[in-house]
Amino acid sequence: MEQLEFFNVPSPCVGVCTSDEKGYCKGCMRKREERFNWLSFTPAQQLHVIKLCRQRYRRKVLAGKVKPQVQEETTSTQQDLF
Repeated sequence: MEQLEFFNVPSPCVGVCTSDEKGYCKGCMRKREERFNWLSFTPAQQLHVIKLCRQRYRRKVLAGKVKPQVQEETTSTQQDLF
């Protein structure tokens, strides 16, 4: 039985729409079929694709083909209350 999802799974697209030598998008690491069929996938399938994309990205980092993305710390102009 498939679990019901109450929220839409956002697309992992980051707007870098070019393919690498293996056919994966350089921005989100999805295969062509995964990009084209994203809207027809169930939420469970979309979450599985995102999991696969993370695995592909980690393999690429470990192989030294891409630098790891570092989350930039955002500085708020609001004074820290703590």
